[in-house]
Amino acid sequence: MNIILIDPKTGHTRSIPLRGGLVATVVLGFLIIGGLFGWGGHALVAPVEKVPTTLTEDLKADVQRNAEVILAAKKEAEDRLTALTMRLAELQAKIVRLDALGERLVEVAKLHDGEFDFSADSPVGGPHDGDLEDAIEKPSLLLLIESLASDIERREEQLEILESLLESRKLQSDVYLAGRPVRWGWMSSRFGRRNDPFTGKLAWHHGVDFAGKDGSDIISVGSGVVTWAGERHGYGLLVEVNHGKGYSTRYAHAKELLVGVGEIVRKGQTVALMGSTGRSTGPHVHFEVLRNSKAVDPSRYINRRASK
Repeated sequence: MNIILIDPKTGHTRSIPLRGGLVATVVLGFLIIGGLFGWGGHALVAPVEKVPTTLTEDLKADVQRNAEVILAAKKEAEDRLTALTMRLAELQAKIVRLDALGERLVEVAKLHDGEFDFSADSPVGGPHDGDLEDAIEKPSLLLLIESLASDIERREEQLEILESLLESRKLQSDVYLAGRPVRWGWMSSRFGRRNDPFTGKLAWHHGVDFAGKDGSDIISVGSGVVTWAGERHGYGLLVEVNHGKGYSTRYAHAKELLVGVGEIVRKGQTVALMGSTGRSTGPHVHFEVLRNSKAVDPSRYINRRASK
């Protein structure tokens, strides 16, 4: 058996004689090599299996569901942001009203200019600590919320101080003795020397008398604590009020008492009803002012202007 070889460049041929055993060996080798290449090609170029249609549809459906969830979350976030923005606008409007109220209170209280300035930012300061917040850029909405919270806190502090100051002034005004002990009536007897209505002799009158209608109101000329409410020799039914700082007032000859010992009374409060009990010639109130337990002329307090 001959094997013919052809040169692809020159086209010349050459014959190689083969023996029987050699022929079998060559043929076997070609079969083995062909088998190997056939197996390897089969392994390397395996046929691509087709992806099931149901799996593709499931993936598409999953992607669609995720897209819907993301869209819903985005809508919810936008709704919350809108609501938060509206709330911030409401708070800012309230701050404007608080500022207007504070400025009005400052004007009414006649405080020093600049002591309570509701239009300017509070002066602040301090050493720089280089904290972590310097490296974090906060969203503008969070910065607005922090600024708003700071404004509210500052205004609350100012209003608390202002309220305390005004309350202190109110207390001082309440204990400030001023005015008449009656709503209606006239002064029928003054403080000092006078002829005693029962003996006709010269005597010292420790208060002033206001005549009026029987049963009309007797009012306190200042806030204080009731230290006497009952019968007293010469005074009839008497109410005595301690106003602090050594001052007390007395309201005598009452028909009926409306307060008791230990009660707190306010300026202008009705403490008794006018009558003619005790050493009296007719319906009136005997009004005394005592300073450090000594009777003083009530006229200076009756005619004084109320504290502002």
